[in-house]
Amino acid sequence: MEPTFEAGINIAIKIPKSKYEKTVAFYRDILRLKVEEKAIDNPTISRTHQVSFGNNVLWLDCVDNYTHSETWLQLTVPDVAEATNYLLGKGVETCDELEELSENMHWIQDPAGTVFNLQERKVK
Repeated sequence: MEPTFEAGINIAIKIPKSKYEKTVAFYRDILRLKVEEKAIDNPTISRTHQVSFGNNVLWLDCVDNYTHSETWLQLTVPDVAEATNYLLGKGVETCDELEELSENMHWIQDPAGTVFNLQERKVK
């Protein structure tokens, strides 16, 4: 059986440290969106802000070792192991070394390099 992929609500923008403050100010002061700093314990993200972005949550992640911004997206599936096996069969390998994440999740990339967080869909 082939897994059903759905877009998740989370979108992360990985922002170089040198551009982080101005980027947060853009969303907060210019666009006047709800922006809230959140505590984070992650070896590759030094700060993060949560932005209410319509039905989505935009995460502004400060990454000290990046030279340009990247946008990372969330994909949800009913069964992560099944989806991972399906993707491997299609030549899509996980790249979990990109950033620390919780168990039963994986990072994958499309051919253009867009990063996706593959995780189990929460049952409503």
